[in-house]
Amino acid sequence: MACFAAAPGSAQEAAPQAPNTGAEFQLGLPQSGILTIQPDRLFSESAFGQRAEREIEAEGAVLTAENRRIEAELRAEELELTGRRSGMEPEAFRALADAFDQKVQETRRRQDQKLREINLMGEEARREFIAASLPVLQQIMRETGAGAILDHASVFLSADAADITSLAITRIDEVLGDGTADEYGEP
Repeated sequence: MACFAAAPGSAQEAAPQAPNTGAEFQLGLPQSGILTIQPDRLFSESAFGQRAEREIEAEGAVLTAENRRIEAELRAEELELTGRRSGMEPEAFRALADAFDQKVQETRRRQDQKLREINLMGEEARREFIAASLPVLQQIMRETGAGAILDHASVFLSADAADITSLAITRIDEVLGDGTADEYGEP
């Protein structure tokens, strides 16, 4: 361990010394009992979160394109049905119109279910990210001597130095990368 001597009257003498708690702290880390983090930013700015968001956006784009195609097909079918109306008996037309309405409702239910599944992908990605990030966040807590990490949004007032979001993103990216399974030890 290196010792550095300071000249008499230096800032080192003037500054009060923190009690030695026995814990080794790293330079550049906040030394606070309470840390804050911005969970949305943690996810969205991490490589893992960005990959997950790209995948979800791609699924959403596929669904949007499918919805447009289906909408065009249904519109054409509706126009064709409307065109046939004048040459049909009212009861026959009503049966076809009811069948068409059922088809539209069932299609809407299927497409809504696909949208719910895409939203669930996002929720699952966030849960997976948080679970995989916990060891990194716990390590930061140990290194800083903190007893808790709070959501930055729920804290009334804190020093900017207590926010570890940027540090956590850097560390999590080092450990998880973009979250592909083989990068963090899963099959």
